[in-house]
Amino acid sequence: MQRILMSGSLAGPAFAIIVTTCLVSGTASGATVGKSAGYKLVPHQAVYDMKLGEKEDNSGISGLSGRMVYEFTGNACEGYSVNFRFVTRFQNADGGSQVTDLQTTSFEEPQAESYQFLSKTFVDQELVEESKGKATAGTQTMTINLKAPSEKSLEIGHEVLFPTEHLLTILESAENGVPFISADIYDGAESGEKVYATTTVIGSKTVSPVKADTEDPDAPLAGLNYWPVTVAYFDPGAEDATGELTPVYQLSFWLFQNGVSGHLTLDYGDFTIKGKMAALELHEDTGCPQ
Repeated sequence: MQRILMSGSLAGPAFAIIVTTCLVSGTASGATVGKSAGYKLVPHQAVYDMKLGEKEDNSGISGLSGRMVYEFTGNACEGYSVNFRFVTRFQNADGGSQVTDLQTTSFEEPQAESYQFLSKTFVDQELVEESKGKATAGTQTMTINLKAPSEKSLEIGHEVLFPTEHLLTILESAENGVPFISADIYDGAESGEKVYATTTVIGSKTVSPVKADTEDPDAPLAGLNYWPVTVAYFDPGAEDATGELTPVYQLSFWLFQNGVSGHLTLDYGDFTIKGKMAALELHEDTGCPQ
């Protein structure tokens, strides 16, 4: 899936929800994955109902509800576009509430040559964060030209993946039986200057069961292969007192062979958020022009 950012919760400090995916720096088996090719991602729109899962007493959250809408279009020849919106309402232990609205659009060129993005976060209808810019891959470094929150240019290492390239890398690793990958990922979130380190654990391939009720939201996925996937996200600049990195959060989901994700769980340590598919529309796959 695509990375999902949400800032400013009632849980206390600002936090990020990231559902997504970078040039792989290595794998547990020692294999190295380059630019992925040959895996077709189906254009689609998926809607997920989000709710509070398990929580600890110190989480500061008494309730959570929301909805995520994710639309993915394009192909390997023309590039990939994503339109994404995630609205959540939080309730705290004192009875207060807050509505967070994340709106993101992005375009990733074929072969991950560049990545354009615009992300806005509203809290109670007030704009609190915006990032806009373009990242361009080079042979030695990746150049990022930001337009918001301020105009700025910076460079990061070239072994960093954009979101769709990371998704393709996970699919390729899953098909090849590689159970573990590590990668750095850039998607323009958090002022456009943040690179996350990730580790991904891929479970065994399973076939999705045929639905008796064809009105079930994920009925179109019946009979397709999927893998249970868990991605841990790390902030490289946030070591603990022992000098070790701990995950900012972990995302678990089913990744289907066509790139659709379901059965979401976001784990922040003291609370989790569950995402259940409410609707799924698979668009016509036009493929590459002849």
